[in-house]
Amino acid sequence: MKYSNTGIEDVMEYPRFTFNPKEGIDNPALVISDDPDPNPCPVPRLCQLKRAEGQGFGFVLRGVQGKRGHVIREVEPHSPAEVGGLRDGQRVLEVNQEYVDNMEFPELLRKIQRCGLRVFLLVLREEEYEQAVSWCLDLQEVARSNRGDNHDHKARLCHVTRNPVQGLGITIRHVQGQKGMYYLSTLTAGPAERAGVRNGDKLIWVNGVTVANLTFSALNKIFKRSSIHVTLLVIDRESESVCIKRRIPVVADLAECLSLAHRPKTMDLVQGPDGYGFLLRQEKLRVSGRIVHLLREVEAGSPAAQAGVEDGDLVLAINGEAVETAAHELIVHKIRESGQSVSLTTITLKGRDYYRQLDLSPLLFYDEDIKEAQNGPDDRGNLLYPTGPRLCVLDREAVGFGFNLCCAPDKPGTFIGQVASGGSGQRAGLLRGDAIVEVDGQNVEDRSLEEVGALVKAGLTTLKLLVRERTEGEHLGRNGPQETQVSVKATDAFL
Repeated sequence: MKYSNTGIEDVMEYPRFTFNPKEGIDNPALVISDDPDPNPCPVPRLCQLKRAEGQGFGFVLRGVQGKRGHVIREVEPHSPAEVGGLRDGQRVLEVNQEYVDNMEFPELLRKIQRCGLRVFLLVLREEEYEQAVSWCLDLQEVARSNRGDNHDHKARLCHVTRNPVQGLGITIRHVQGQKGMYYLSTLTAGPAERAGVRNGDKLIWVNGVTVANLTFSALNKIFKRSSIHVTLLVIDRESESVCIKRRIPVVADLAECLSLAHRPKTMDLVQGPDGYGFLLRQEKLRVSGRIVHLLREVEAGSPAAQAGVEDGDLVLAINGEAVETAAHELIVHKIRESGQSVSLTTITLKGRDYYRQLDLSPLLFYDEDIKEAQNGPDDRGNLLYPTGPRLCVLDREAVGFGFNLCCAPDKPGTFIGQVASGGSGQRAGLLRGDAIVEVDGQNVEDRSLEEVGALVKAGLTTLKLLVRERTEGEHLGRNGPQETQVSVKATDAFL
């Protein structure tokens, strides 16, 4: 206490402290430390699950009645789920980097099934999830924070078609002294750039073959064997840096799919008096020995034929549920159980072999196709759900541009007929039924089929087509146009 003329005054007596630079701060009251965060952000865990054909992932996915979220239960010992890091009670936030916490249970189940033999799940421990919900945290932001920021940094899948003059439009640069480090330089407006490859991209794999352990000579041989088409997995430097920092694997399963050679198709069939008009047959492939389920003996004029079913189509899904590896009897049961209508998702055998080479499920990116209103051709170039005007740039190949022209009798307009699977037209985004507006900058809406055909044939190495969705009045008829060739609600699911 200290006394003053005006009364008693409280005075704090401060001790004197000295600072010795060799000893540091000698006043413990001045030691700086971070205050603990009262609400630490929960940290999700990324789990990679990989199974063999015919094997399950080894866990139960459970929907909680009356509550949000999807719970991991009954993880089997030594299963792909346990090996991959899944534990009982965890909540699923993302599947292959897509937020699914608010997704309906049946939709989530189908999404995991469509991933094939490998899936990446971002999960939270049960207590962390409940705590985050009680704090009203944005779980989607929590999931995004695992990737570093609000932007997606992904590798890209690009399918490139060789141009007779420009080639693939890329140059491979090898980093001297570093095995397997290859970067790409792109030709401006060349085939690779149009397919989504960017200048300076790092090459991850070619046609499913990882380049990290390849010599430059071995890599060149792969490109030479791919005489017409090549599928590349690439990533830019910034995205690779983010993935390394966040320990996110650079794999095709998590990539942005810009273009692939083959796409499944979904057909809705309504049963007629004599059934659907096809035979479902189980067959063993000669070379691989794999068992597949094929659609055979499609009857002309039947519901199947009218819906677009073709002989040899391989069945991937029934009513959205993946069934490729299911027993034949189960597939038959699902079709019969569906009643008077059924939805079939199929792909050609050539298309299925393509995805096997890439070690990907043909249904992996099919959800994206549906969300984008299937803005592109199916496996055979058939029109699914066309969209507005767009410019398609095609490269001439040995077999031409890969499409037919057609018209409606006694009606104006020229349209895209058949689009060759894997051809230049499909790669450029042509859809069966597209109305042609311009050919190489010339308006052809009032031109005859023969005149448009002549302009297309005049294209030497590159052809630019401005096309649009045909209108209702331009319907070409169920039997096709005249063509002229120019070259269950469940809450548990065991996975």
